[in-house]
Formats: sequence, C-alpha cells, structure tokens
Amino acid sequence: MYEEMVLKLKTAGVGGIQHNAQQEADGIIRRSEAGYMETLIPSTCTITIRAHDGGCGSLMFEHNSDKLISGGQDQTVKIWGAYTGALTSTLHGVLGSVNDLAVTNDNKFVVAACSSNKLFVWEVNGGRPRHTLTGHTKNVSSVDASWVKSFVVASSSNDRTIKIWDLQTGFCKSTIMSASNPNSLAFIDGDIICSGHRDGNLRLWDIRSGKCTTQIAAHLDVTSVCVSRSKNFILTSGRENVHNLFDVRTLEVCGTFRATGNRVVGSFGKPCISPDENCIAAGSSDGSVYIWSRLKNEVPTILEGHSSPVLASAWCGLGPLATSDRNHIYIWS
Repeated sequence: MYEEMVLKLKTAGVGGIQHNAQQEADGIIRRSEAGYMETLIPSTCTITIRAHDGGCGSLMFEHNSDKLISGGQDQTVKIWGAYTGALTSTLHGVLGSVNDLAVTNDNKFVVAACSSNKLFVWEVNGGRPRHTLTGHTKNVSSVDASWVKSFVVASSSNDRTIKIWDLQTGFCKSTIMSASNPNSLAFIDGDIICSGHRDGNLRLWDIRSGKCTTQIAAHLDVTSVCVSRSKNFILTSGRENVHNLFDVRTLEVCGTFRATGNRVVGSFGKPCISPDENCIAAGSSDGSVYIWSRLKNEVPTILEGHSSPVLASAWCGLGPLATSDRNHIYIWS
C-alpha cells in the first residue's frame, strides 16, 4: 500500500499532489460532516413493489429509518419496509395526485403536496389526519419540512408562491411571491430555503423576511432541487437533461452530470444524493437509473429494470436506493 502511494505521488507531480490532497481531504471532511459511511453503488434490484396505480411520483425515506414513504396518482400515501417490501400503512384522504412528500425531522408527521391545490398532513403513528393546508390557488408542486424546527413546512405552487406553514395550528405563517413558478424547493437550514424555477434560476430565500437573498442561473428550466444530508450540496436538474451540483458554501457548480441516454422526465423526475454525498442517482425516461460518482470522473453506472419512465428516487441513510415508475417501486442494493 505504501509503495502504491509513493508511486502515485511521483507520477502526479507537485500540482497533482496538491490536487489529490485537496480532493481526498474534501471527500473525507464531507463524509464526516454527513455522518455516514461510504455508500456502495447498487447493482441489483432486490425487491419490486406494486405500489400505486397510475404513477408513483414521489418517494422519500423517514430520517434514520428504513421506512419508505410513497405517494401516487391513486390519491394515497403508503409506508413500506424497504428491506421486506411489506406495506405497513396506507394514509387516506388525499384529493388529487400526490406531487411531493415531506416528513418532519422527528418522523411524527407526513405531508403530501397535491394537485388539488392543497397539502395533507397525517400522524405517522396510527395514520390519523392532522391538517388540510389550504391557501394555494393552483397545483402544489413541492413540499419540504424544516431540518431544525419540527412544526415548520414550506410549499411551492404553480400560483407563483411559496408558503410557510405552522403544523401546530395548520395555518399559513407567511407567503412569498415569486416572479417565476417555483417547481421545487428544499430547506437548507432552519430559516433558509432554496427553490428551482421555470425561468431556470435557483433562488435562496430567508423565510423570516420573505426576501430572496441569492439568485443563480442554473438551467433553462429547473425541474428539481435536492439538498444533501449535511446541507453542503444542492442538486438541481433541468429540462436540458443536465444535473448540476452546487456547493452551498460558495454557491458555485462543483459537479455537472449528464449522459447520452439520460432524459429528465418532465417535472416529475426527482434525482437524489447518496447519504455519504459521493453519488448522484437520476431516473430517465427510458426506464433506466443513472448513478454518477461525485469524486471520480467515470461513466455512470446504469441500472436497468423499469419498463416505463423513472419518476422518482430516494436513497436510504441505511443503504438501499428506491426508484419508482408508473406502477412499481424498485429497491436496489
């Protein structure tokens, strides 16, 4: 091992040594901050679940849990065991299709953003409906829960607004107006959210003041945003079939991911970042799942098995990767 390291350094030269040291240190620091062991790139579909009729457009895992939550066009939200594929709970009462899901940081509440202009909130234990959040006048495209404050939720809508909700009362705390439709949003910390817009910009907002603090040209049309577990990275996807990774510290692009066959599935495609923040997974309209390494400039790993466009993906902090299409959820390991 020592001889290999010496040979590597001699071959690299001074500039290469500095580059390698910076890259390796960056990877170690980021993994340490994320709090996860190295993620193995999956290769095999271990479980196939018949989940929702008409399409499963949203997936997410509970925090530090193998419980997988899915939402579909059949107006239901379901909770599954990722290692068994067993259905553990079905949440009813949704009006319209489920566009996006969020779970509070204490795993007590699930929130669904729906095409009926409403959001629906349930208690995870028992599945009892808690609130119906009303106020948006058009399709609710996205929802996320604060990583810091258990009762704070943000939603975006085609009515060009972002709303901040209090789950204790079920009321809207504030409304942020945007010049362009926010297709997707996510919390970065307790008071800052990022949103991806139809005009191609990534925007950061301070929810205390309702002011846009930063605006960055990201794509022609931003279809999805995803924040990494440590909140160090923002992953954006665009209709030009490109995925950009932004460093939150500098707000500069630190990685761009594309492949010849990878096609973003309209506004439905939801890529994700692995728990250790070293891999990017994105579904494609051809039914494939593409996985890129953040640190290694290699061709992506391609997972095949879906028979229709891959609509959503989610990576469990405990290991498995979940992806969904019109009717099925695939669990990969």
